[in-house]
Amino acid sequence: MTEVENFKTICDLTTNVLGLRKGSLKLKSRKRPLQAARCVAGYIGLTEAKIHRTIVAKGLNRDRALMYHYEKTHKHHYATCLVYRNTFNKVYTAFKDIDDTQKTFKHGDFMKRHLLQNGVKESEKHQVFLEITSGEAVCVIGLSYFEFSTQLENVKEAMTNYNYKIKIL
Repeated sequence: MTEVENFKTICDLTTNVLGLRKGSLKLKSRKRPLQAARCVAGYIGLTEAKIHRTIVAKGLNRDRALMYHYEKTHKHHYATCLVYRNTFNKVYTAFKDIDDTQKTFKHGDFMKRHLLQNGVKESEKHQVFLEITSGEAVCVIGLSYFEFSTQLENVKEAMTNYNYKIKIL
């Protein structure tokens, strides 16, 4: 998944676990439960999923500077605010349950073999590259512009049950 898709998944997980309306994390409301949910989703996205600050900020309809605030104040909020602590515990537990059920690869060679066996075809004329990361494994697939969108869909299909990130080089 791309970082944007990954963070959307974290936001959807947060709203589902807490019983909030889907998309409510983007609202400008300052109600405490919604603020705590927004802060928790941002913190998990930044620290656990290693998603870039600008993507998290855009996903929450906030500015990038607030993401530094989420990271800096997490320990204090967790220690002093019951609403934040309960929210964090619920969402983090659900996130870890989902994260643990998804598989990762140990070596890039195994991942590349898996991709090639499941319909992904590497082009002889490399014009664009996909860097796929799953766990500690990294695999690079060379593609032509003509086949790019088809092969990207094939990669997503092949990696359905795996925890992965795709970067276009």
